[in-house]
Amino acid sequence: MKRDMNRTVYIFAVVTLLFSSCGQKSPTEEATEGFEAVDFRKDLESIKKKGKLKALTTYSSTSYFLYKGEPMGYEYELLQRFADHLDVDLEIIVADDINTMIEQLNDGKADIIAHGLTITSERKKSVLFTNYLYLVKQVLVQKKPDNWRRLHWSKIDKALVHDPIELIGDTISVRKNTSFYERIQNLSGELGGEIHINELPGHLSTTKVVEKVARGEIKYTVADDNIASINASYYPVLDVSVPISFSQRIAWAVRPGAQELVAAANEWIDGMQKETDYYVIYNKYFKNSRNYSRRVKSDFYSMNESKISKYDELIKKYAKKIGWDWRLLASLIYQESRFEPSANSWAKAEGLMQIMPATAADLGVTDVLDPEQNLRGGTTYLDQMYGYFESVEDSLERLKFTMASYNCGLGHVRDAQRLAEKRDLDPDVWEDNVEDMILALSYPENYSDPIVKYGYVRGIEPHTYVEQIFKRYQHYSQFFSDEPLEMAELNESSE
Repeated sequence: MKRDMNRTVYIFAVVTLLFSSCGQKSPTEEATEGFEAVDFRKDLESIKKKGKLKALTTYSSTSYFLYKGEPMGYEYELLQRFADHLDVDLEIIVADDINTMIEQLNDGKADIIAHGLTITSERKKSVLFTNYLYLVKQVLVQKKPDNWRRLHWSKIDKALVHDPIELIGDTISVRKNTSFYERIQNLSGELGGEIHINELPGHLSTTKVVEKVARGEIKYTVADDNIASINASYYPVLDVSVPISFSQRIAWAVRPGAQELVAAANEWIDGMQKETDYYVIYNKYFKNSRNYSRRVKSDFYSMNESKISKYDELIKKYAKKIGWDWRLLASLIYQESRFEPSANSWAKAEGLMQIMPATAADLGVTDVLDPEQNLRGGTTYLDQMYGYFESVEDSLERLKFTMASYNCGLGHVRDAQRLAEKRDLDPDVWEDNVEDMILALSYPENYSDPIVKYGYVRGIEPHTYVEQIFKRYQHYSQFFSDEPLEMAELNESSE
């Protein structure tokens, strides 16, 4: 069972202000008080003890991104499965500088690099590689002439490089500390002539570098053929037909000496590679050009726009009124309706925030399918729920009680608090206390207790509801910034 019923993992480096109120500590400050660093050298034992795998990856069109409110990516999907295999939670850490990923790993900032690293002799001196995930060849990425569609094929052919030897004396743009950089240096030696290297900053993903070639900002770059091909399907002006290497192995990496972790990873990889799902995930991100094109054209693709949904401005407006972080409110709305304003449930809840008919009437919502009315009503109701938990001093805990009440009803949460108090648990702490009691209310011996007033509740629903909202919030915090509320705005929102 995942560490104590899949407890929510908080990314301290990312979670900023969840709830704003005068004179209160931020949830980040409260959550980090008394936090003790774990000795990262303890390998797999330490990971299982803390119940969390910290994975370093990149923000790119194939590794990790957000699309229509949902975290996605090749590395992300595999990491979720690997964390499940280890029976721990997953914490994603986005590398600010790809050039320093190995340094960050060895400094203990993560347990594993989950990024398409080419296995090289030089890198083997610094990290321990897993079994390889797939094979690639490095290819030259170059741009066809601007008017290539109107040119005869012979003129296009003449304008392009067809053999690496033609690159002698020319310049290729790549990031330093990459296998591409190393390959160009080796290629210069093999050809007996210098190919100049223009060093690019480490925050650029390979996809972004390839895009620079398509836009004419740089002349050439080098990329793995799978990433080059999927990008060329969207930018037909690119030519990626010239290989500059033999097949190379792509793998993840752990710190030297992390033998138990790499053994566990290898066992999992060997098992995954026997399953159809493994190849479905690969094809989804590296072969399916139609889906790739659809994502790239979307405003709700995090590589393009800083948007979670088409309702972001409304969400920010009403989040501000109740003093919430808009990304947290957006995560709750995704949980309720996936941003679909016409969504409805079997219980007749409707709209973005799934408001029940009686609640809508009480809140003055005349059209639950109208996004603004629905958000106004839903956030007003959230604020009301928040007000019922004045005894919960920790603002982060108070948010969990609020969300659980929004999901299953205030009465059931009150029952869980009473049951917690009866069993010498803290009735004002959600995790491991009231959370456990809401789960317990699924069983007759608990919901039949005389102190329970509202009877049975399917406790796994509010438990999962709160957990998933906060996990999604972690992802939203990675991709989108928050605008802190000014003091005057805080006073206004509390009136």
